[in-house]
Amino acid sequence: MQTILITGAAGFIGANLAKRLLRDDPALRVVGLDDLNEYYDVRIKQARLDELTPYPNFVFVKGDLADKALVQGLFAQYRPQAVVNLAAQAGVRYSIQNPDAYIQSNLIGFYNILEACRHSYDGGAGGVEHLVYASSSSVYGSNAKVPYSTDDKVDNPVSLYAATKKADELMAHAYAKLYDIPCTGLRFFTVYGPAGRPDMAYFGFTDKLRAGKTIQIFNYGHCQRDFTYIDDIVEGIVRVLRRPPQRGTGPDGLPVPPYKLYNIGNNHPENLLDFVEILQQELVRAGVLPPDYDFAAHRELVPMQPGDVPVTYADTAPLERDFGFKPSTPLRAGLRKFAEWYKTFYMQKE
Repeated sequence: MQTILITGAAGFIGANLAKRLLRDDPALRVVGLDDLNEYYDVRIKQARLDELTPYPNFVFVKGDLADKALVQGLFAQYRPQAVVNLAAQAGVRYSIQNPDAYIQSNLIGFYNILEACRHSYDGGAGGVEHLVYASSSSVYGSNAKVPYSTDDKVDNPVSLYAATKKADELMAHAYAKLYDIPCTGLRFFTVYGPAGRPDMAYFGFTDKLRAGKTIQIFNYGHCQRDFTYIDDIVEGIVRVLRRPPQRGTGPDGLPVPPYKLYNIGNNHPENLLDFVEILQQELVRAGVLPPDYDFAAHRELVPMQPGDVPVTYADTAPLERDFGFKPSTPLRAGLRKFAEWYKTFYMQKE
């Protein structure tokens, strides 16, 4: 039985990926690790896990990625052939308030994964055949060139969160070079959809509008985001996971690092004001908000927040070239599914 370890398995991307893998291959064993922390509503995390429990080959382990002994024990017990590291402390603004969480999860936690992958080859064992890990569009910082390419220099982060994600990419490259571990990093662009993260703008806007509060639209509405629907993200991960970078030897007789880096984004940035307009329409359509809701009275245009950037825009040509895939879910279609989920999850029980 082939085994895949997914860290952050109760998270938005992790749970959807686990469900997709288990649905596609009933013989596959998926081991999910998550600490179920209270960064956001744990009920959503539990609801995601509840959708995975019917699969007999899903194993859930509650634990912290920063616990090295725990990670080593997981690798020793289950011997995964592939690892998808999605566990991380996310969020740009929260990194200003609580930097310790980012060092523990994004740096120490990822280091523990890399070390476990390294030692999975000990004693001549087959070891991890592919490590796929989450990076972020945040690494591009204040890059003025658009669309963002993985060939761009990204040495000017504007948040600690971005700095930790860039550090993850560097550490993965070093381990790929030193220990010949096939590694692929994925820079995700503003992932959204049903049962998503409540700290994301579309979710927070919905909560506030429903409560009659005012939403703040940063940079006076002139921000643009490359919103990427969750199913497109999962499809991209699945395709990448199945094709690890090729191992090889350089002229110096040493391994050429089997390392790749891709953007996964919609390749179509949306203006934030247009985004809010579509969200409002879909919330009314789903019955989350009444048809006569006064949107103009509940929004405020404000300056840019520290750590934010004015635009995110993914160059996805390498992903399309290597895997024949390009995210394409229209924003309205994705927000419609979110609004319908929100109505079911939060309002049908009231």
